[in-house]
Amino acid sequence: MEACYSPQLYNVTSYGATTLAITTLEAFAGMWINAFIVSVLCIGWIKKKTLNSNEKILLLLGLSRFCFLCFSWIYAFLSEIYPYCLLVHPILQLVQGAYSIFNCSNLWFSACLCVFYCIKIANFRNSFFIYLKVKIDRMVSWLLFGSVIFSLTVGILVYNTIDKAVCKNHNFTCLRKFWKETIRTEEHFYPIFFLTGFLHTTSFMVVIFSAVFLLFSLWRHKCKMQTNSMKDLSTEAHTKAMKSILSFLVMYSINFVSLILTLVYSTKYTSQAIFTVYIIQHAYPGIHSLILIFSNPKLEKALLKILSCVKCKFLMK
Repeated sequence: MEACYSPQLYNVTSYGATTLAITTLEAFAGMWINAFIVSVLCIGWIKKKTLNSNEKILLLLGLSRFCFLCFSWIYAFLSEIYPYCLLVHPILQLVQGAYSIFNCSNLWFSACLCVFYCIKIANFRNSFFIYLKVKIDRMVSWLLFGSVIFSLTVGILVYNTIDKAVCKNHNFTCLRKFWKETIRTEEHFYPIFFLTGFLHTTSFMVVIFSAVFLLFSLWRHKCKMQTNSMKDLSTEAHTKAMKSILSFLVMYSINFVSLILTLVYSTKYTSQAIFTVYIIQHAYPGIHSLILIFSNPKLEKALLKILSCVKCKFLMK
């Protein structure tokens, strides 16, 4: 959604060509990684005729990230190569509305995944937590449904906001001039800025609390097993889980900061300040999905199998 506030990123005279090149590499790598996750889960769904809660979240997360990167690249490509296509109604509105939907769903599905891992793996004796652990599989569908509703709401608001701004400015000939001089940001976009910032902050706080609780539980359990000289596979599994959650927490925090900085700089037309931020945003979906693959035995096994087949074919040539 943030791209709709900063079309100046793709100015040929600044960092447009470089941004487009890097975005293309990140987008296609990320799309391949998330397409792999979706494909493996869909194949397993067809075979087993069912999906567990973890797989439901991963499937929707992979789909949202694939679509997010796809629409982000489309916007970057049109802005750099065919900028006047975005002036054709309603291409800009549709692209930015779809981008906003999948960007928001990406954040909320990630938060749902963290909440699920926290409740499913963490071990607290609190009665309310035990109740959540029993009911979490039933709650997942509602959490995902709520995330979709939030995302659709944001996408519709972004579409309507851009559409109103465009309809009030029919006599423009330059995309950059249109955005910079004829649209009053405070009139059209500040409410969307506030809503976006609020939703990003809420999802970030959900991730922070879930990750901290889970890390504390894993660390406490690991110390207990080491004290009792219980060096088994469970200790190794807990250590791996801690590293995975910690890496996710660090990456999500960096991505959250980049999203907030995008909102801050969106009205200041400084491509230099936002260039690195924009690159981080498009690296996150691919890198985190890769971490999820190696944290999931089923996905990791499928990936290693594919890589071994590719290696064998390459050696045979």
